[in-house]
Amino acid sequence: MSTYFKRDLFDFLKELTVHNKRDWFQANKERYEAQVRDPFLRLISDLGSGLKKIDPHFVADPKPTGGSMMRIYRDIRFSKDKSPYKTSVAAHFWHKKGKDGAMPAYYLHLEPGASLIGGGMWRPETRAVKKIRNRIVSHAKDWQRATADFKSSSGWSMGGESLTRAPLGYDSNHPLIEDLKRKDFVVGRRLSNREVCSSDFLDLALDDFHSISTLIRFLSSAVGLK
Repeated sequence: MSTYFKRDLFDFLKELTVHNKRDWFQANKERYEAQVRDPFLRLISDLGSGLKKIDPHFVADPKPTGGSMMRIYRDIRFSKDKSPYKTSVAAHFWHKKGKDGAMPAYYLHLEPGASLIGGGMWRPETRAVKKIRNRIVSHAKDWQRATADFKSSSGWSMGGESLTRAPLGYDSNHPLIEDLKRKDFVVGRRLSNREVCSSDFLDLALDDFHSISTLIRFLSSAVGLK
């Protein structure tokens, strides 16, 4: 077993929240690389073989740029908040067919007191949403089985936004109408700082990904992916 993160991961992110300026970040860039980026990339690399056993179509890419780890730099072009850096770090583990809005993914987010792990499809395009809803209707038992797998473990919940009314073309009395109203199909659970810094975090993450793998497969099939 290996410990990837220490408390200095969260210490750095807390300080970045207070000093979210380019000059401070540049002066502390070596800390960022040693305490945040490099351990995260090592975790991503080690997740690769385990993730393939869960589903060989999903990829853990440890490249520092263009891989699974998301950029710490914020896109501030259209934002009133001009803070240049995110105060959390995250990774998406995408289906190998692509990285757009129609692709399911496993997800890991690290933030002081607000880390989480999960997966699904966040803000899928309109055609993908319709395909998922149709799949829920035509394969209701598979959907119930997929959601039951993670509901049997503590701490999991589905998130995202939903419509206030039944979507057009779907029966408002359908027994799964609350799921058919969903605009996002994501699930997650909170992680404590202690869990993230534990020596068995790799196994914990893989166990959690396994818990939601039936749901990820359902969504993959719904949008036409293996």
